[in-house]
Amino acid sequence: MKSTTLSYRIFPLGDAAVTVDFGNIIDKSINQQVLHLFNSLQNDPLPGMKEVVPAYSSLAVYYNAIDVRKKHNGSMTAFDSMSAQIKERLDQSLTDIETVSKLVSIPVCYEKELAPDIEYLANAKSISVDELIRMHTSKEYRVYMLGFLPGFSYMGEVDEKIAIARKPQPITVASGSVGIAGRQTGIYPMTCPGGWQIIGRTPVQLFDPGKDEPTLLKAGDRVQFISISKDEFENY
Repeated sequence: MKSTTLSYRIFPLGDAAVTVDFGNIIDKSINQQVLHLFNSLQNDPLPGMKEVVPAYSSLAVYYNAIDVRKKHNGSMTAFDSMSAQIKERLDQSLTDIETVSKLVSIPVCYEKELAPDIEYLANAKSISVDELIRMHTSKEYRVYMLGFLPGFSYMGEVDEKIAIARKPQPITVASGSVGIAGRQTGIYPMTCPGGWQIIGRTPVQLFDPGKDEPTLLKAGDRVQFISISKDEFENY
């Protein structure tokens, strides 16, 4: 059994949702607590709850305000009722619900034709392209959250030696593009505007709406990037 020891704030998100905020930082232990609460609420929803959405270090809980108020015959606001229930859940000794954490190997072609920003990033960091690739493929990354687009996974953290700011203006980014922004790395699941520095591309499909589980990755998963050739990319 494990009880929560992290500090948090609960505040309204519009008139039919609340946010549980553990701090605006990228931290594995905080993200694990977010996912524990997410799994707890998924497995045993609060009365009136409609949806729960995890992020890096916070959780949004959406609810039906009318149903929540009915529970107390109007003696409490929906926000106060949901806040009290969430606090109670957090203050309980929660069973350590282990997040399903699979290791996913993602092949990536880092050749210049598919990596328009790789030379820029290498030059900016005064390293070779080969060294940049080695750094990017030498560790496992935690999927902290999904967002922005269906299947877009925010992963961290890259070596600080290859961390770099986003582009000042977004451009069109090809589906499967692997990018870096700050100390995050991620994969664009479809062609769209984007501002991350693109250092490669994967042939793997990250989002397929026709599948029972449309997203390949989930929050809490681990990712290992594997360098492949252009020929391997085209014949994947």
